Amino acid sequence: MGTNSTSLDATQHARIAAAIRAAEAKTAGEIYCVVARSSDSYFFPAAFILSAAMLLASLPVALGLEYWWVSIRLPFFVAAQLLALASALLLLWIVPSLRIRLVPRALQYRRGHDNALKQFLARNVHITTARTGVLIFVSLAEHYAEIVADSGINRHVPQGEWDAILRDLLAHARAERLADGFVVAIGAVGEHLTKYFPVSAGDVNELDDHLVEI
Repeated sequence: MGTNSTSLDATQHARIAAAIRAAEAKTAGEIYCVVARSSDSYFFPAAFILSAAMLLASLPVALGLEYWWVSIRLPFFVAAQLLALASALLLLWIVPSLRIRLVPRALQYRRGHDNALKQFLARNVHITTARTGVLIFVSLAEHYAEIVADSGINRHVPQGEWDAILRDLLAHARAERLADGFVVAIGAVGEHLTKYFPVSAGDVNELDDHLVEI
């Protein structure tokens, strides 16, 4: 399985669900996992960057033509620009994998972060009783991962602890062992939750124990 695919099989899903149940058996916290193929289509950012680059490139071309005494009527020159731009945009539309190669890494991470927060809210991880919900999120196209923790747990765990878990998770993803990465990350997150929010009598499971693919 490549890191641009979310095709986890039933066995891998079952392993991840079992890891969530095992971690939550020792804590009052809740763990939710989401993996996204991509956090944006990137067509419009890529189209903007490509259009700007082509317009800038047309300036030295025009100067070169002037230097070599090559005369091209302005309507034909503009038409050639528009045709080249239309062809490039069509290629972006037909081949989506090209888009992310044109987008700055900072924008990719921003889109991944926005998607992580969106999933945290959309999956109701933020409304657990003790405010101890934790989302483990991976966006494969951007090679981005994030742990979004609710206020109850986030004030106890330093960001460096989450970062160490995420580095290991991404390393597993790059090695095409995404399911293994989630299992390890779930166990590590569970240890933090157990430390600060051990399971109590009458604990209720408030979130589904499975990985969601989007």
